[in-house]
Amino acid sequence: MTEEESPARELDCVGLFCPEPIARTKEEIEKVAVGEVLKVEADDPAAEEDIIRWAKRTGHELVGFGKAGGILTFYIRRTA
Repeated sequence: MTEEESPARELDCVGLFCPEPIARTKEEIEKVAVGEVLKVEADDPAAEEDIIRWAKRTGHELVGFGKAGGILTFYIRRTA
């Protein structure tokens, strides 16, 4: 991610468990414009597979992903 691609919105799902992180990500992506990036942080291990699979299935672009200290961080660009 470059500075130009900094997230338009951030979503904190730390402490939430399936299905909350994916449900909130679906809602929050609608609040950013097409082409903008949503940053999502979660600590539910299931969120890694769920959010990556959801982004691929819905056509949104996962432009960044990382793990640090038990926190999963996703950067998702809205495509439609």
